Amino acid sequence: MEELLDPGLGRVRLFLMNDDNKPRKLRYNLGHSRLLTFGGAYSNHIRAVAEAGRRHGIETIGVIRGEEHLPLNPSLAHARACGMTLTYLDRASYRLKHTEGVLAGLRARWGDDVAILPEGGSNAAAVRGCAELPGEICAEYDVICCPVGTGGTLAGISAGLPEGKRAIGFAVLKGAGFLAGEVARLQREAYGRTWANWELNLDYHFGGYAKSTPALDAFIGKYRVEGIYVAKMLYGILDLARQGAFPGGTRIVAVITGQPSTPVSA
Repeated sequence: MEELLDPGLGRVRLFLMNDDNKPRKLRYNLGHSRLLTFGGAYSNHIRAVAEAGRRHGIETIGVIRGEEHLPLNPSLAHARACGMTLTYLDRASYRLKHTEGVLAGLRARWGDDVAILPEGGSNAAAVRGCAELPGEICAEYDVICCPVGTGGTLAGISAGLPEGKRAIGFAVLKGAGFLAGEVARLQREAYGRTWANWELNLDYHFGGYAKSTPALDAFIGKYRVEGIYVAKMLYGILDLARQGAFPGGTRIVAVITGQPSTPVSA
């Protein structure tokens, strides 16, 4: 892990753990011959499922939000090149993708044997995969932080924490208070219980998913990090440290999701 040095941290120490959470979420979701999942036109989850399908010989179907636009963007072109079949749902239907009516229609079209994975890959199996992350950290730490889109990574990290450690998730969506219930639901589905060692911070969404501000843009440029998820989390950690939210000497591990090869430096 790399330590991020910034004067604003004071006596707080911040370590960066590069970890692509998509394979973790998929690890226990691949025991099927056909797998259908959902995502937007630029979804990293869609790419990850398509790549996993190619590697493991699984037929994959990507249900994409909105209408088809040709030529395909690089993300969808890559998914198709991996063998994924792409289909589309209008935005009104996509908002109801979790309902039995929409799911029944998808099963009628693609077969009752198709396994349906939710958008972002967050389900009980994904939680179990993400719960393995804390056990792979060799350094001493007090807090693990991660970005939160659907809640699965935070739910798993919390479930895998040793006694006395805690987790903080930084929501990248505006109005994401509902995700607290999602984290608890996912933990119950995976383990039949919940944990109280986590919290969800809602203050650093910068206007909503994929939204930004001049301050966040400057931060992204300074630290050279992915902007939709990672930059919002790191900005939040540094801002909270400046406010004295962490006791002196706190050791924080920030999970840099989805960009294991991207350097982070001051």
